[in-house]
Amino acid sequence: MRKTPLALRDVADVPAAGKRDRRSKAKAKAKAVLERPPLPPGWLTTDDDELRVRRWRGETEIGAINALETSEPVFGTFRVQSSSGSSYDVEIRSLTEAINSCGCIDHRVNGLGTCKHIEGVVAALTRRPAKAVREAARAGTRRIEIFLDRRGPGAPAVLWPADRSESIESAARWLRPHLDRDGALTRDARRIEKLIAAWNEAPLAIRRVVRLSRHFSPWLDRARRARERAKARAAFEARAEKKLAGLVKHPLLPYQREGMLHLVFGERALLADEMGLGKTVQAIAASELLARLKGIRRVLVVCPASLKSEWEEQISRFADRTTRLVFGPRAQRLAAYRDPAFFTIVNYEQVLSDLDDINATLKPDLVILDEAQRIKNWQTKTARQVKLLQSRYAFVLTGTPLENRIDELYSIVQYLDPEILGPLFRFNREFYQLDERGRPVDYQNLGALRERLQPVLLRRRKADVEAQLPGRTVKNYFVAMADEQRLRYEDYAAQARRLLAIAQNRPLTKAEFDRLQMLLACMRMICDTPAILDPTCRISPKLEEIEGILEDVLQEPGRKAIIFSEWERMLAMVRELGGEMGLDAAWHTGSVSQIRRRAEINRFKNDPACRLFLSTDSGSVGLNLQAASVVINVDLPWNPAKLEQRIARAWRKGQARSVTVVNLITEQSIEHDILHLLGRKQALADGVMDGIGDLSALKMPSGRAALIERMQEMMGGRESRGPTVMSSEEVAAELVQRHGERAILIEARQDAAGAQRLVAVLDLDAPSLATERERLSSGPAVEVIDHASWLAVQRLAAAGMLQFTHEARTLHGPAGAAAG
Repeated sequence: MRKTPLALRDVADVPAAGKRDRRSKAKAKAKAVLERPPLPPGWLTTDDDELRVRRWRGETEIGAINALETSEPVFGTFRVQSSSGSSYDVEIRSLTEAINSCGCIDHRVNGLGTCKHIEGVVAALTRRPAKAVREAARAGTRRIEIFLDRRGPGAPAVLWPADRSESIESAARWLRPHLDRDGALTRDARRIEKLIAAWNEAPLAIRRVVRLSRHFSPWLDRARRARERAKARAAFEARAEKKLAGLVKHPLLPYQREGMLHLVFGERALLADEMGLGKTVQAIAASELLARLKGIRRVLVVCPASLKSEWEEQISRFADRTTRLVFGPRAQRLAAYRDPAFFTIVNYEQVLSDLDDINATLKPDLVILDEAQRIKNWQTKTARQVKLLQSRYAFVLTGTPLENRIDELYSIVQYLDPEILGPLFRFNREFYQLDERGRPVDYQNLGALRERLQPVLLRRRKADVEAQLPGRTVKNYFVAMADEQRLRYEDYAAQARRLLAIAQNRPLTKAEFDRLQMLLACMRMICDTPAILDPTCRISPKLEEIEGILEDVLQEPGRKAIIFSEWERMLAMVRELGGEMGLDAAWHTGSVSQIRRRAEINRFKNDPACRLFLSTDSGSVGLNLQAASVVINVDLPWNPAKLEQRIARAWRKGQARSVTVVNLITEQSIEHDILHLLGRKQALADGVMDGIGDLSALKMPSGRAALIERMQEMMGGRESRGPTVMSSEEVAAELVQRHGERAILIEARQDAAGAQRLVAVLDLDAPSLATERERLSSGPAVEVIDHASWLAVQRLAAAGMLQFTHEARTLHGPAGAAAG
């Protein structure tokens, strides 16, 4: 008879004659499942709940268990095969206490003292004959166990066997020098290292009765690196001036040098300086210093696609290192990883497809994540994949590590060191107040969160270095609506009020909430101009205001301005205005290719005749546009971080002029409410990141409920007049709101029967496209296609092989984008 794994037997091993027993057992298991009490809702879990989850996963997600110590069938070491394919070594020293060990990350950080792999082994052991298990449990381990107790923060511990035989007494005498005066195992990492070295040299008789856990390494490495970093930084700073000579081509300011040292000697560190203070330069200098001190040779820079050329430019300006931007098809990308430059620059989307190749082929010594708010949502595929990048050193750069909620910080810090903030369930429990349904309703202990982040986080505000930066002036211009504009605005506002009235009586469905968000987006568009939704209605008091502002601020020769709007059609009208005024304008939007964007940026920087830079939020991060000293926000974003990102394109290190910021706000509109929202969000970021203000006074905006509450307060809650069918313009606006730059083109066309259909060209992956098709299936007829397919259609039309028989009406996208 063949041997079976220690885990559950395979169905094939059960004789046919035993089918009745098998069905009986199955029913018993089903009954156990049905009688198991449900987990608490939301985030409202206790340690017991988390233990129960791991026990259940241990019984259902373990593939095979193999004993590694044949002489210790119960209290020994086992290799566990997880259903994911990974293997972990588990040490069992008790069947009742959570003092066993595993090499997985969950066991290291959860503070429970167990994990699914341990629970799987314990469950398999307890399925053995009851008498044998009872005897083993009663007798306990026969060895002196030296291990890391993971019930809470890891702490070295010793477990003595019940049987104090002569061999145990002899081992106890051998161990005594490594114990504290009270007989407890030392918690000093250096003494534990000496104990391990002594055990490796000890006689076989000692090593047979003293089991030294194999899972000390992460804890020891962590302590060792902390000591080495502190020692290395002290030694470096003693001779810093000599070692920094000629490090980069341009001298660093004092705060930039401090940031460089934070990155280098933090090894895995977060630099969260406000936008415009030179995080890129500090990371480049830190990379150069690591090359000199530690001999690193391969640096992977991960940034938004729009910033790849900016990184290349900054590296060439500050360092004499080779740089390679990764573009093209898979074969071309693989060639870049096989023969890398010192700096290899990829965008976040490439990590999704190339993760395994980057880890296995490029093998970076250092990973730099720029604009790392891209991984702030721990639930997204991008965040999960990026966090699997492997390297000893990691620099995370973001001016906005916290934009909306504190669990954004959790996601970013988790990549650097998962032990700093622990498991998500503890983080939620410690820093959120939860209601009876487990939903977060407020923050708590924000001061403690700030203290927890100090070892890994360095953040400076412009106010901290204001003596080294030019000043800025902010002006809010309030603009009245035209009559037709107000009528159209009220049409959308009335529909929003109907949904808000429903929300007073019951929670909105997802479809209703999505529609509410779409209506709010349409209201914001109307505040700029109705032409964004209806190109035939070219009304825009804001455009008239911009004309006066430009006439005023550009009177001074050589002065340049950046103009931001979320809506490309609004920018197109501004470009027309610039043409009428004789002002050349650079164009930077999501519809512009990367090569063309770079050319437009350089033209704005270097051509005196190019005095305007027109940009959507695709140009609000990372770009150095100190050539401008005026920033005009045609519309305000929902988030203060985005607003600061826009301003920081001009108000940053290297700016020789004072900077004027102009915000255009439509009177008696949703834009007024955005002003108050920006203030509340900024208070949260200031408190946690910068220690400004009263942390206890900060309240958490509770997602949908908070948005609905704000809108009800502003707009009132008049009764709904019945359901409204979404128009083509509303669908287009909603798609733009959901996908931003990835919404390439949206057209209205007629099908063969004369009915109107929308064509939406979205730059999304196949699963996301499928999701959108399903989501839009119940509304107006929408054909969703990917960008590559649309380009193929255009090529066929251009070659005369395909003909469009009906005229298209462009609702969103660059002029002339239609194929027919």
